[in-house]
Amino acid sequence: MPTERRGSRAIANALSPTTAVSFLVVFLLAVALRAGDEAPDSADVRDTQKETVPLLTPGQALASIELPEGFRATLFAAEPDVRQPIAMAFDARGRLWVAENYTYADSRTGHALDLRDRIIILEDSDGDGRADRRKVFWDDAQRLTSIELGHGGVWALCPPQLLFIPDRDRDDRPDGEPVVLLDGWEADASRHNFANGLRWGPDGWLHGRHGILATSRVGAPGTSRERRTTMNCGIWRFHPTRRVFEVLCHGTTNPWGADWDADGQMFFINTVIGHLWHVIPGAHYKRMYGQDLDPHVYELIDQTADHVHWDVRNESWTAQKRGLSAGSDRAGGGHAHSGMMIYLGESWPEEYRGDVFTVNLHGLRLNRDRITRAGATYVARHERDFLSTRDVWFRGIDLGYGPHGGVHILDWSDIGECHENDGVHRSSGRIFRILHGDAAPASRRLLPDLHRVSAAALAGLQALDEGWTTRIARRILAGRAAAAEDLTGAEAILRRLLRGADPRHRLRGLWGLSTIGALETRDLLRGLGDGSEHVRLWSTKLLVDDGAPGAAAVGALHDLVAKETSGLVLTFLASAMGKLAHADRWPIAAGLVTHAELATDPVLPLMVWYGIEPAVAVDSGRAAALVEISRMPRVDRLVARRVAESLDDDASAVDPLVELLARTRSPLKRRAVLEGLAAGLRAWRKAPEPAGWSSLVAGVESASGEGSERARVLVGELSLVFGGGRSPEQLHRIALDGGDDPSLRRRAVRSLVDARAAGVVDLLLRLLRERDVAPEAARGLGAFPGAAPRVLDAYDKIHHDARVVVVEVLASRPGTAALLLGAVEAKVVARTDVTPFHLRQIQLHDVDTLNDRIGKLWPDLRLIAADKLPRIAAYRDALTAQRPARGDIARGKEVFTKSCGSCHKLFGEGGAIGPELTGAQRGSLDYWLENIVDPSAVVPQSYRMSILLGRDGSAVNGVIVQETSRALTVQTPTERLELDPASIASRRGTSLSLMPEGILETLEPRDARDLFAYLMAGR
Repeated sequence: MPTERRGSRAIANALSPTTAVSFLVVFLLAVALRAGDEAPDSADVRDTQKETVPLLTPGQALASIELPEGFRATLFAAEPDVRQPIAMAFDARGRLWVAENYTYADSRTGHALDLRDRIIILEDSDGDGRADRRKVFWDDAQRLTSIELGHGGVWALCPPQLLFIPDRDRDDRPDGEPVVLLDGWEADASRHNFANGLRWGPDGWLHGRHGILATSRVGAPGTSRERRTTMNCGIWRFHPTRRVFEVLCHGTTNPWGADWDADGQMFFINTVIGHLWHVIPGAHYKRMYGQDLDPHVYELIDQTADHVHWDVRNESWTAQKRGLSAGSDRAGGGHAHSGMMIYLGESWPEEYRGDVFTVNLHGLRLNRDRITRAGATYVARHERDFLSTRDVWFRGIDLGYGPHGGVHILDWSDIGECHENDGVHRSSGRIFRILHGDAAPASRRLLPDLHRVSAAALAGLQALDEGWTTRIARRILAGRAAAAEDLTGAEAILRRLLRGADPRHRLRGLWGLSTIGALETRDLLRGLGDGSEHVRLWSTKLLVDDGAPGAAAVGALHDLVAKETSGLVLTFLASAMGKLAHADRWPIAAGLVTHAELATDPVLPLMVWYGIEPAVAVDSGRAAALVEISRMPRVDRLVARRVAESLDDDASAVDPLVELLARTRSPLKRRAVLEGLAAGLRAWRKAPEPAGWSSLVAGVESASGEGSERARVLVGELSLVFGGGRSPEQLHRIALDGGDDPSLRRRAVRSLVDARAAGVVDLLLRLLRERDVAPEAARGLGAFPGAAPRVLDAYDKIHHDARVVVVEVLASRPGTAALLLGAVEAKVVARTDVTPFHLRQIQLHDVDTLNDRIGKLWPDLRLIAADKLPRIAAYRDALTAQRPARGDIARGKEVFTKSCGSCHKLFGEGGAIGPELTGAQRGSLDYWLENIVDPSAVVPQSYRMSILLGRDGSAVNGVIVQETSRALTVQTPTERLELDPASIASRRGTSLSLMPEGILETLEPRDARDLFAYLMAGR
């Protein structure tokens, strides 16, 4: 199908003549019969901000906008029709849905929960550039940050919840109460960093963003704390039908804008530390402060842009609160960005197509960057700023192109820093529309309601070279697929696109087939050999989208890495490693680390490291073999550091690297490995001397040439750790050094605790207030039960990330557990800070007085069954005597695979029937025994078994994993069934787990010991 840039004209062309005439009749009737406009309702718009600077009228604000020649702005809407606009989305008729946030308040109040947010619909029915129809869809929201449309309703992010508001008949009225799909988003401490940014990606997943000020623990309602996904700043996604939530990438500060380019690459905007970032699944980006949630990533990826928009050499970022300097004005207007668009519309000139546009708050303008391929990924360079305004109240917060290519900009209209430090001006709000040329004829064209278009026609629209229409059409197809409609005709057209000559048509074919669930593994295997790097990239990405792929797909990825030359595809191959079993990652890593031409690339070596790190932690021999063939010194250094840190679990872990050092002839490799070992052991007091170390020392001391002096220094530092050890004073300095690597500070804390060094309790109490080391300090205090009263006295000052650890430590002994319960009774510790896991810990002490107090404080809690307690105690005594830490981890993995791996995933391997175990409290023997011996004691809602009785008298017991009007997907202990809802006579939920009891009884004592060695191994 030929490419067509004029999107709205192409829609009509895509329809049959009969269908086109029908649509014309329908729309003419709709225009003739339209109802009168709704008047603005009387929302509570109390203002708390003084107008120290006069607020311009909407007309004056419009007149203050300056644009390049050929562009013009219109006032699409303003108060009282719209106020506090925070986010927007377009529907299939081209109408603008706007989220209005009234509950956001000044920093002292946090959120005004006596108010309500709302979603309104604005429409320009006569094409004059101004909205003339307005409806209120929903007015009972709070903390509303963003909205998206699709799958028969409206998606609304209202931290702590992600809501779905059904409107399947599309009558602009909710069909019922909102459905909570996810909860656990932090809603208070996050302030202006709260979760936001709902947007559909090309892959059919719903994407969003999260800021740095607080940590969320996200999961389906009812999911226990330990099963939730923890995230801080970064990008996440949620699958609308599989109900899978995952974090795509971590880092930055406060992402508040994102978009995809024509090739499906996602970029997002950020503030303070760098404004533009390329989204690579599994990436870890630089943060404004604090450490990444994974302590073993070590090094972080910088922004994609090669510039910043403020005068970083001469002023701090905080200086812009006081006014914009000449230097920052020239650079782009400041560090604060909000909203982002990659323009793929139909009406702006070609020179703007594919460029990034974002609001610069302090600069009162739109910045413009151009993205180009560079190295293994991209670089963004600053183009001339696009829009400026003289209106100091302008606070653009979101922007995007709509039908016909016009761009809408939401203006929050405020004069405060972060919109809130001096009050909130709720009564104002504007939406501007930016057009090019005389767009009146185009904008007056009637846009068909794409919901009325056939599935085949929607699939045909994927051939357009215009972003808005193709995205809306794909969104509608996704909804129809979820409703089990027959999409045979659409699939045929998408497959024709997949075989087309245009690589972007092939991409659209991939995305479309994936969205409707018709993409097959053979399509992706064929795509791995495509001539377009973007098709190969997306084929790689989609092969691992559902988790670890089958053997044929893994083999194809191994073949691809051996011959791939595109740095971008190599980067996404590194990204894909994160979804593979550990054994399947090594061949990909081996193919990646030989690309010497990309050894200094700012992204690829780190993505290789992120992908291989979990495997390095369990196989130091293969890690050393990887280093030996590697041409990437950065990877060599990080691998060596991780191996050194695994000495806690394996005293001989470093030996293969020492053997490599003894035989390598590369001074560069020797230096990288020694630097990694030194970094990994810097905070250790003492470590076991590896085999062959004395010989290596002698060889290094006698060597000469490039790098020999640096090697001698590093060997001397390591010999100190392998010999007499570091002094407590040295470790104390490392622990207190706020500028040091947080992982090293935590290691120093452990070393001091292990040595019971003088003054360590005072040090630990001091560190409880510091974000990066507070949890480790809390764990260290567990060795000093006499300090418990002092810990509770300081509880309100303990960093919130450490409180759960403090509670766990206090619950671990009967005496401190009594103090903990007393603190709950006295309301020093909140009841919500004590989880069912903690209470089960206390119950295992088998102290009647403690259990009685638990029963009074938590009367509705289901604890471990009484008959299970003796069995747990017996297993604990037996396993403690056998010392799981000395078990055979490799044999334990075999036992896990046979007994548990069909249902649970651990360290990237296993099934997905039960919860992921990698993030569980794996270091606690009690935790494992409680859940294995009494699996139904605390079961997340999403894993509770249901009993389904068929109309034919049959019965099925399993977990309902997905439900549509056409199919009920049930996971039984042995298989996944697709049932017709009409065949079900009744169903009853239970509190039981799908996991059977008695697993440990089937194991020999040695097998049990080795299983726990594997489960509890440090990773």
